[in-house]
Amino acid sequence: MIDLRSDTVTRPTEAMLKAMMSAPTGDDVYAEDPTVNRLQEELAARFGHEAGLFCPSGTMANQIAINVHVSPGDEVLCHRLSHVYNYEGGGIARNSGASVRLVDEPHGAMPASVIRAEINPADSHFARTRLVCVEDTVNKGGGAVQSVATLAEGSAASRAAGLPFHLDGARAWNALRKTGQDWKRYGDMFDSISLCLSKGLGTPAGSVLLGSRDFIAEAHRSRKVMGGGMRQVGILAAAGLHAIEHHFDRLQEDHDRAARIGSLLSEHHSVANVAPVETNIVIAQLKNSRPASELVEAQHEQGILCSAFGPDQVRWVTHLDFGDEDLQQVLNALEGWS
Repeated sequence: MIDLRSDTVTRPTEAMLKAMMSAPTGDDVYAEDPTVNRLQEELAARFGHEAGLFCPSGTMANQIAINVHVSPGDEVLCHRLSHVYNYEGGGIARNSGASVRLVDEPHGAMPASVIRAEINPADSHFARTRLVCVEDTVNKGGGAVQSVATLAEGSAASRAAGLPFHLDGARAWNALRKTGQDWKRYGDMFDSISLCLSKGLGTPAGSVLLGSRDFIAEAHRSRKVMGGGMRQVGILAAAGLHAIEHHFDRLQEDHDRAARIGSLLSEHHSVANVAPVETNIVIAQLKNSRPASELVEAQHEQGILCSAFGPDQVRWVTHLDFGDEDLQQVLNALEGWS
């Protein structure tokens, strides 16, 4: 099967496996795994932060960040499309006892004017607004890349209000490949960053949380409480180091193939609209409220896996294991679907 349900379905390359098997390891709970330490230090330096913390998943990295930034009864400001709100099991409430205020702007954007307008007043009737979370790229926004200018303005507005600015960077690599933005200048906009290694970069698991030394020290404590401490995990960190070096530039291939799928769908007589395809995610809405399951099942019959992404929306995600021959098979199947 050609699996386009997510970019998390990739398998390690032969070169990545060799890097994993030769990695020196130690006990990371004691901060003694040299490969993990190298990954944390390298990403912190590249993004202009003081320290990093390797975590099993992007969800855990986000939840740890929120847990450090807020206290029970506080409020987190994020977009209604955001992963931290939709796809992390209610973790903001469950793990940190915080409430959520949702922003509704096109494609997951968080403009400074909206951030300023949504900050609660200093009144005991309201929860204290304590954190602003943004996502780049925006999964439910069709892989939309956040405008660097909008992010910079949002960062300035948040910091002026005394609020930390957190990035869910599950697909920040795709955003950086698309824009060509300098990693350090990008990282400087955020007080904490969650960087996923198991999506576009194609590692088996892992995310790195970045921030100040004091922030990461507290994050280490939250990771322990959440059960995220791992031992000789350098074998996974080595995959991350390999992927950063060898898989970043090739993300453009994923973007180009996604654009081909999006272009075909935008002209298909059964498709109402396609979200702008900026990176590796394609989201199509079917005409006349046709159920997404019809197209998902038709694709499955042609040996292709994709996802229903709402009652009448379907999502495809291109990735490391999806090549040109696979692309042609997908295009042929979509052309033949009625």
